[in-house]
Amino acid sequence: MAIEVRPAEPHEYEEAGRVTALAYREFVPPDGSQRWDEYLAFMADVAQRADRTVVLIAVEDGRILGSLTLEVDGRTESDDPPLEPDEAHIRMLGVDPAARGRGAARALMRTSIELARRAGKKRLSLHTTEPMTIAQAMYERMGFRRRPDQVFPDGFRLLGYERDL
Repeated sequence: MAIEVRPAEPHEYEEAGRVTALAYREFVPPDGSQRWDEYLAFMADVAQRADRTVVLIAVEDGRILGSLTLEVDGRTESDDPPLEPDEAHIRMLGVDPAARGRGAARALMRTSIELARRAGKKRLSLHTTEPMTIAQAMYERMGFRRRPDQVFPDGFRLLGYERDL
């Protein structure tokens, strides 16, 4: 059966959030802090961002394989700087570890690119972390190039990527 990508419906928010948090759990450092627990809970709470972003899900045979949040007009967090007028931004791309390698992430990314184009955006940006090497390789194969990183006061680094649309 083919993978379908579409916006999540309210009755799917809980499962989409569970899958997203599950996808990130393996990247939590061994000394994982309360901050990580809070971030995983934030990722799992799809309902709190679905009214101001586009939450896409990849579905196969009725099962949610992964999700992605696309910021086109609104941001997931109110303290993030506003998007530039020509920019859309990807957040929280996650695929269930049991479903990886089957094309769900690539399908979610392709749909995000198309939705951003349709919204009149000229570029699509995202951040990832250093341990997510498979994701980095996929982004580069899809035409994303490195942009400046975002470094937090504690030294945590988000690698910046961007693609022209």
